[in-house]
Amino acid sequence: RLYQAICRKEISERVSSLGKDWHRPCLKCEKCNKTLSAGSHAEHDGKPYCNNPCYSSMFGPKGFGRGGTESHSYK
Repeated sequence: RLYQAICRKEISERVSSLGKDWHRPCLKCEKCNKTLSAGSHAEHDGKPYCNNPCYSSMFGPKGFGRGGTESHSYK
């Protein structure tokens, strides 16, 4: 059975993520282009992102360090 992936090419093996079918190499982080595994990444506005560092730096709590309560800026 053939499926149509997000890139519009037919594929024989699909990877489903974010409610869409992907070629395995087409499921990439929107920011850094790293290849992702289904279920092991984050999503924002329907686009895939690697959990760390891209998603956390773009959409996580804003701070001046890299983790821990001391690096979070409270408003």
